[in-house]
Amino acid sequence: MVMVLIATPSVLLPGVTADGKQMVALIALFAGVLTFVEYNATYPGLIEFRDAPPYNRTRFLMLLCIVFFLSIMARSHAAPSTLARLFEAVGILIGQGLDFPYSPVRLVTLTLADNSTPAHAMAVRSAAGVAYLTSVLALAIFALILRIYDWPSKNGAFNVWTNLPTFDPTVGGDVVARLERDARFNLVLGFLLPFLMPAAFKLGGMGLGAIDLHYAPALVWVMALWAFLPASLFMRGIAMSRIAGMIRNKRDRSSETAVPGYFPA
Repeated sequence: MVMVLIATPSVLLPGVTADGKQMVALIALFAGVLTFVEYNATYPGLIEFRDAPPYNRTRFLMLLCIVFFLSIMARSHAAPSTLARLFEAVGILIGQGLDFPYSPVRLVTLTLADNSTPAHAMAVRSAAGVAYLTSVLALAIFALILRIYDWPSKNGAFNVWTNLPTFDPTVGGDVVARLERDARFNLVLGFLLPFLMPAAFKLGGMGLGAIDLHYAPALVWVMALWAFLPASLFMRGIAMSRIAGMIRNKRDRSSETAVPGYFPA
């Protein structure tokens, strides 16, 4: 499934060279093997929450939807079809609706090079609007799923070692306080990143025009990652906050059930 995700733009979009397809196939193969090894390993690796669905499933589906929608929209210029024209029209409406002052979509359009054509600016605005709206909807669905299914309590015992391989619970004070601090940091960074990334490109003199967004696969991946990374950080912050709450509740129940005056030898 990861290989399909990475190969989607090169498959749907015409004009990709043979060398480009071979490079995409190599990257897709590497990512697929890495994911397979991570999920079948006994010890923790790089992927967080691998034994606590639907965290990674939701993130994967969000990125897949963004890449698929943007690929279909970009396809309408080179190989127009009814479906592609429909996606393009919906994308234009979404881009116009989200293009208001100080919005992330407006910041992306302002980062384009000065010599960008109106058609190119509209394509970038539509792609940014669709990607950002999809990430926000996926984030809302993720929060709703966690609320309904009481994640991660109903998944059985939560193993911090395998699900948070980069988090060491034995270092740096209370575990709950550290989890809450990391959760707040991820939430704040996830909220600010859609605004900071275009500003960083603009202030650094690296306007998005420096990245050839006229090349359809580049437009798809740049806009997809721009919307996916902040939403992924936001999801990580929500997940860590719920884990901290679960640990706190277990501590409270343990203290309530403790026998007063009893001290084990």
